Amino acid sequence: MSVKIRLSRGGRKKSPFYHIIIADARAPRDGKFIERIGTYNPMTKPASIDLDRDKAFEWLMKGAQPTDTVRAMLRFKGVLYRKHLARGVAKGAMDQDAADKLYQDWINEKEARVAERRAETQREQEEERKRLFGTPKKKEVVAAAPATEALEEFKAVDADAPAAEEAAAPKEDKPAAEVEAPKEEAKAEEPAPVEEVKEEPKAEEPAAEESKVEEPAPAAEEVKVEAPAVVAAPVAAAAAASTGEADDLTKIEGVGPAIAKVLNGASITTFAALAATDASKVKEILEGAEGNFAMHDPTTWPKQAKMASDGDWDGLKKWQDELDGGKEVASSSEEE
Repeated sequence: MSVKIRLSRGGRKKSPFYHIIIADARAPRDGKFIERIGTYNPMTKPASIDLDRDKAFEWLMKGAQPTDTVRAMLRFKGVLYRKHLARGVAKGAMDQDAADKLYQDWINEKEARVAERRAETQREQEEERKRLFGTPKKKEVVAAAPATEALEEFKAVDADAPAAEEAAAPKEDKPAAEVEAPKEEAKAEEPAPVEEVKEEPKAEEPAAEESKVEEPAPAAEEVKVEAPAVVAAPVAAAAAASTGEADDLTKIEGVGPAIAKVLNGASITTFAALAATDASKVKEILEGAEGNFAMHDPTTWPKQAKMASDGDWDGLKKWQDELDGGKEVASSSEEE
């Protein structure tokens, strides 16, 4: 039978991996085979070829025919060069030792070039990684305390232990009468400070009650008189947003969904909040937002929001029919 040295495909879709096999020429590509002699991975850079040179050489000498792709691999790995040297030895052009030396020198030179190519590829990958992600920061290594310091601390603790025991020892030798005497004195002296503490707060309680009665009235009046309507708008808007009672601001003529999001971002989520905000303030919000919102004129928005907040929808609808994109239309000289 005719024997071939060829590739057998493996791996998943779009990620091939090949086995270098010895198989009958009549067998299918991924079918029965006689022996596996290596692998080939084309997805690496450079491609990875792992080949048993001795077995490949034996099958070549037996007459196995490699495919074009496998022949290129055998040439790259030096198997064909070894076959060439073997034919020279058979013809008497050189002895086996000289052929082996030439073959080994060729292999060493070839492997050195491959290793250099792999190192170059690795450097290119590192440079590309640095270009994309920058140089990684070095981790700070905290040096552990040496064992000698811990030993010294342990010795210091052991040295203090006898002193603590000596200080505690005399207390046990005291007679019971001496130990109990201070307790009786302490019991006799305890009631005096307790009575003094109880009597002091009673004299101060009326003053505290008077201050509590006099303070509340003026503070409440000042808050009611001085609180401005403009400051209350963001508070009301924030409260409405937290409870989920935000109004649909797109019902205001000239306010679209994008502008409504900008106003909501500025804590204007209800008709009442928009009505309490001055038109110039709304203009500043639009100019500070990202996008082409500065071209809009919010002059009529607070008034429309006031009508919507009061529930005057009929009046609002009638007025919006007269507006042009939320702007008042100036009457021409011909109409006058």
